[in-house]
Amino acid sequence: MIVSASYRSDIPAFYGQWFLERLRAGEVAWRNPYSGAVHRLPLTCEAVEGFVFWTRNPTPFLPVLKELAEAGWPFVLQVTITGYPRALEASVPAPERVLPALQEIRRRYGPHCLVWRYDPVFLSDLTPPNFHRAQLAELAERFGGLSDEVVLSFAQIYAKTRRNSDAAARRHGFDWTDPPAAEKQALLGDLGGIARAQGFRPTLCSQPDLLGAGLEPARCIDAERLSAVAGRPIAARKKGNRPGCLCAESRDIGAYDTCPHGCVYCYAVRAPQLAKTKHAAQDPKVELLGG
Repeated sequence: MIVSASYRSDIPAFYGQWFLERLRAGEVAWRNPYSGAVHRLPLTCEAVEGFVFWTRNPTPFLPVLKELAEAGWPFVLQVTITGYPRALEASVPAPERVLPALQEIRRRYGPHCLVWRYDPVFLSDLTPPNFHRAQLAELAERFGGLSDEVVLSFAQIYAKTRRNSDAAARRHGFDWTDPPAAEKQALLGDLGGIARAQGFRPTLCSQPDLLGAGLEPARCIDAERLSAVAGRPIAARKKGNRPGCLCAESRDIGAYDTCPHGCVYCYAVRAPQLAKTKHAAQDPKVELLGG
């Protein structure tokens, strides 16, 4: 089984000690966000073939990665770097603060273990289309050679996303928009071309209706990439999480409403203050993330 840690939270940035406690205990538990049922999985080499981590800041997690590598576990990090203004990403570290950790990960663990995510693309007065074109070009130049892939997607506007974005817009005095599909597809095509010119393979996450020339569907939980890191085959059936998702089967051990990065467009947090409260209350020795 592949373990995903986690598209529901940022475990490497905020919960590294909790993850390390689970690793040393030899078992991890998580709560199904829909049924409330608690599930458990042994964290043994027999049960877990590798990990996919999702983060905006892997710096605090470097000692955990070292321990995983020494134990022989392969891992891939999906690292989101957008560099949006603080009004949209209140507590996300600036790209230059993340760069040294990415360089160390690339040097220590090889060319396949990092995937750059420039997603979601969020359109606002602060981040109009030309902002994204210039920003992606600058970041691609800065992070060239650290990864071979950049994952793109447009923000999915759920009820909580709209509520948090509207609140931030009122607080900071900007407007935001969810444009028609044709406009999204055109901008994604431009971004894909910019990324490709800088040596990245542009892929699109779970939005098949927006696929255009030069973009491939993303496989964020990618058994082939994990196999390349491991140096051995890792087999996993395709089992997407939503329409258009090509991810391999995995178990996600995170919890919603636990990431305090404060991104207004986040699908995993109902209210920023709730996430801050849960993060402050988390005991690393407590079995479940989020209590």
